[in-house]
Amino acid sequence: MSAKFGPAGNSDSFAKMGYKTSLQVPEYIEKMGLDCFEYQCGRGVNIGEEKAIQLGKLASSKGITLSLHAPYYISMSSVEEEKRLNSVNYILASARAVNAMGGDRIIVHTGSCGKISRELALQLAKDTMKIAIDALDNEGLSNIHICPETMGKVNQLGTLDEVLELCLLDERLIPCIDFGHLNARDLGVLKTKEDFEKIFLSIQNKLGKERLKSFHSHFSKIEYTTGGEKRHLTFEDTVFGPDFQPVMELTHKYDCSPIFICESAGTQAEDAKQMKEYYLKVGGNV
Repeated sequence: MSAKFGPAGNSDSFAKMGYKTSLQVPEYIEKMGLDCFEYQCGRGVNIGEEKAIQLGKLASSKGITLSLHAPYYISMSSVEEEKRLNSVNYILASARAVNAMGGDRIIVHTGSCGKISRELALQLAKDTMKIAIDALDNEGLSNIHICPETMGKVNQLGTLDEVLELCLLDERLIPCIDFGHLNARDLGVLKTKEDFEKIFLSIQNKLGKERLKSFHSHFSKIEYTTGGEKRHLTFEDTVFGPDFQPVMELTHKYDCSPIFICESAGTQAEDAKQMKEYYLKVGGNV
């Protein structure tokens, strides 16, 4: 097994190369020399089952792994029970869609802390996650991995420790480590290889070697302010981090085979290719 690389949604080059529909994505991903793709449902799960099945078959024929980003408005930590239960329904809809695509990972934002303590927000998110896992089981979707994501704004639930704590609820939960978010929320903390290695060791110590090996990841350079994440950038940026090279080296060192989804602004496929090329280059030298 080795790491896989691909974009979140389509780069600007998708349209420039003459592609128009999501069913052309697998051909585009193959042409870019990549091997995974994250379907974006941030504003709602709007893909029909038939189209999802078609997309899955086309992707499978080219060896492309699909994952799906669940709606942004999921709030597992809301103090309002109705919002938490609605979030379970959005997770279910996301799981049905990715399952039809032949994928098995949905990426979820867990919510914010708002005016409540981080401890209470985490407890509410845990309770919601348990309900969501039961709902997946009841639908025959126990094969789907929910991947709670580390978040970039200080007031959001989603520090590394919070995400790992959520993942302790069930072995099927896989952390989505967004290195750009972690760097942004702590105002540029990821500088040295040792800084990144602490993340790998935290996953291993809390969740074990198997989940470290199969973690999900988002990667981009992100501009930040005192509140954390401001906007996604491209790898061309030289002011904000983080750099991807140490992560590729550590992926080899710890014998990991994660899915790396690049979320650069408009160049996500091109930047994913940079990551893949460096990953392959350092393969025998770590």
